[in-house]
Amino acid sequence: MHSTSVLILVGILGLALGAVLAFLAVRGRGGVDRTQELEMRLHEANSKLEDFQLQVNEHFDQTAQLVHNLTESYKEVHEYLANSAVRLASQDISRQMLEAGSGKLSENDENLKAVAPPRDWAPKEPGAKGTLAEDFGLDKEPLGEAERVTSR
Repeated sequence: MHSTSVLILVGILGLALGAVLAFLAVRGRGGVDRTQELEMRLHEANSKLEDFQLQVNEHFDQTAQLVHNLTESYKEVHEYLANSAVRLASQDISRQMLEAGSGKLSENDENLKAVAPPRDWAPKEPGAKGTLAEDFGLDKEPLGEAERVTSR
């Protein structure tokens, strides 16, 4: 009787172990399916990222081309206006415009004589220190007792 009960017990344990292994095998296959699904989603995300990067590159290429076209158009308009101004203006005005464009200004222009250079300095007497000197405005006399207390 003892050997029969052991045999039944071993059979039940074997059946339980087989059921657990079958369950794990079926669940493991589900894990493989999930892994494949995650890999597929990762591949889709990578392709979307590559498409977005391509669109960004195309955007900047087109923007650069449009800015180049705008610059060329501006140059053409500027040249057209300059040529028209020279052609339509009197010879004296045309000559002055050409001289101004080349950096040469006539010396007899009254407006230029009235313009003074900017003053970033204060007028000083000969031999006096200017405002940009390091010790300008500093007193050489020692401070009095009351002034020492207030300066601290």
